[in-house]
Amino acid sequence: MTSTSTGDSATERFAERLSATTLLRFATAGSVDDGKSTLVGRLLHDSKSVLTDQLEAVEHASRSRGQEAPDLALLTDGLRAEREQGITIDVAYRYFATPRRRFILADTPGHVQYTRNMVTGASTAELAVVLVDARNGVVEQTRRHAAVAALLRVPHVVLAVNKMDLVEYAEPVFASIAEEFTAYAASLGVPEITAIPISALTGDNVVEPSAHMDWYGGPTVLEYLETVPVSHDLAGCPARFPVQYVIRPQSAEHPDYRGYAGQIASGVLRVGDPVTVLPSGRTSTIEGIDALGVGVGAATTVDLAWAPQSVTVRLADDIDVSRGDLIAPTAHLPVTTQDVEATVCHVADQPLTVGQRVLLKHTTRTVKAIVKDIPSRLTLDDLSQHPAPGQLVANDIGRVKVRTAEPLALDSYADSRHTGSFLLVDPADGTTLSAGMAGDAFAAAAPDTVPAVDDEGWDF
Repeated sequence: MTSTSTGDSATERFAERLSATTLLRFATAGSVDDGKSTLVGRLLHDSKSVLTDQLEAVEHASRSRGQEAPDLALLTDGLRAEREQGITIDVAYRYFATPRRRFILADTPGHVQYTRNMVTGASTAELAVVLVDARNGVVEQTRRHAAVAALLRVPHVVLAVNKMDLVEYAEPVFASIAEEFTAYAASLGVPEITAIPISALTGDNVVEPSAHMDWYGGPTVLEYLETVPVSHDLAGCPARFPVQYVIRPQSAEHPDYRGYAGQIASGVLRVGDPVTVLPSGRTSTIEGIDALGVGVGAATTVDLAWAPQSVTVRLADDIDVSRGDLIAPTAHLPVTTQDVEATVCHVADQPLTVGQRVLLKHTTRTVKAIVKDIPSRLTLDDLSQHPAPGQLVANDIGRVKVRTAEPLALDSYADSRHTGSFLLVDPADGTTLSAGMAGDAFAAAAPDTVPAVDDEGWDF
């Protein structure tokens, strides 16, 4: 393992390259037949992001169904059941790029029974495009998708009022829908809402400005996607470094090397920073940071690194650190707790019940846990709480209280979508049961708390 030093100039050059090719993750959502897949297909087609053989296949499939124009929805509705029923079932991920930005797009289903799929697609999105049929306006499922976007703390929401060609491109229709949705989404706490009138079928205001809506002076969908500020400012949050792997090469060249590899979840790590290893509470300082260098097995020693870089951290003290531990600045530590209160979206077909034994996976750490209580289930239609449901079934969103066998270093999901989220997993077969978002209401465990575990290792 070779090591070379770099100065601030190399770090600045890397930052410039990173900022020049920003990545935007976004998800589409909307009711059935609102045109989500058609919009996605139009974006891919008009931005020249479709390969020739893909387009030819879509054209052939469209002609076989008696359609003269290519059905661009087929670019994303890839499952046979989706094509037969004309609906989106699974989350379809697509990567495309323009000269101004790179994109990862998640086309999510519109049916209420696939709410869990939308949660999956939107959980990592920085922007959500919610489609509304101009003929129908804001409907029940539109409100559900707005609520999910608010719940998942998606920072930007675009209201795409689609099928404007079917309402004669009438400005009053668009204005009424935009006003109703904006008021509702704002009441949920969505920080930024942008309304755009479009026709995905004809391409109006998707990539190119519409000649039929000269009353609209805002951006097209693609223009907005290319210019919306991307919240990659994870460096502004307190540093969080989940340890994924301990590196001990034990080579003659580096007999005492001991590094902790992983991806920085948030913040900036600097050489000389005092840090604490959680949940043990042991303290040290960062002695060195190794980033990927040039050549096989090469590493570059840097003075600082920031999220979401993958690096190897070396500490000044020889302390016990293993996979699943979290390294954080001593001055800004997360809460350490065994009692987790959170909102979860249940994604499994089997229900989640009180008293159920599960595994809780948080960053690189997995611990045993028990569901102690399910206080309420959220009704997305009107945002009311149904108390004491007893269980959560597929697509339900509710509050849970979980007791873990070992302390976890959790942030609030409102503060960090990375270190405030977790999964509940079936210990029998590894099936993901629920996706969780930690709230503020958990009691910190005492540093010297030792969990009481029964013979099977589950009662604590």
